[in-house]
Amino acid sequence: MLTTIATAQLPVLGALLAAGAFAKVWTARGEPGPGVLSRLGPAVLVADRWRAPVLLGCAAGEAVLLAGLMATGHLAFRWSAAAFFAISTYVLWELRRRRPDVGCGCFGEVSAIPVGRRSLGRTMALTAMAAGLAWAPPISGWTLMAGMTWSQALATAGGLLLLAVLSPEIEEVAVRLRYRAPCEQRPFDPASALGRLRSSAAWRSHKDVLTGTDPVDSWRELCWGFFVYPGRSLTGEPVDVVFAVYLSGRHPAVRAAMVGVDGRPVELASLPESMPVSAGR
Repeated sequence: MLTTIATAQLPVLGALLAAGAFAKVWTARGEPGPGVLSRLGPAVLVADRWRAPVLLGCAAGEAVLLAGLMATGHLAFRWSAAAFFAISTYVLWELRRRRPDVGCGCFGEVSAIPVGRRSLGRTMALTAMAAGLAWAPPISGWTLMAGMTWSQALATAGGLLLLAVLSPEIEEVAVRLRYRAPCEQRPFDPASALGRLRSSAAWRSHKDVLTGTDPVDSWRELCWGFFVYPGRSLTGEPVDVVFAVYLSGRHPAVRAAMVGVDGRPVELASLPESMPVSAGR
């Protein structure tokens, strides 16, 4: 029974190593905010210029361990994994003692919350799982997953559940998913805004006065995206046709205005509201 439980932790270790390596590379290659790396794990212990390489080096080590555990059943990779998680436990203990304000960085910038007992408990559990593999049959992770029995599947699920309980990042991810940034802070996608513009009534009512199909200028102000097109008024004068597209909602508002060379608004001529009708006898 113990052998089955120990062997079934191979996919658990593989999943954690894969997630950790991917998250570290994502954070190091495209830092999501100023000073993020100064709050993550071992990176805080080195100079600024070495923080991204340290994070990438840790990700490379995790990738090597992942490949070894999944492709082979060699004891070298199993003991290396146990040593890696044991060292990680020591590093997190030191971080908690010397820098209680920083996160473990285990899963990149998502792990920016200060190191606590749950993070330490997780690395200790991973160390025990990796050490237990030393007495398990020499089977690769892929082979185990391809022929997994029900008892092994239950043991794997139990290991994943234990790590989920010990992972404060799950709450952090849930908070981020529930949070929706104000529209003025969301990314501005000009292509999407142009698609909304060209399907609007404002575009259809002004497209006949446009002399070009591409905007000559565009910018953003808070929740509005502005696009300027060249055009001519009904009297033949050159004008700028300015469209404003609201950047939030499924059916965003679209406004339009024509501006002359003197900077004054130009009215778009329309049909009169009523027409005289003569009646004959």
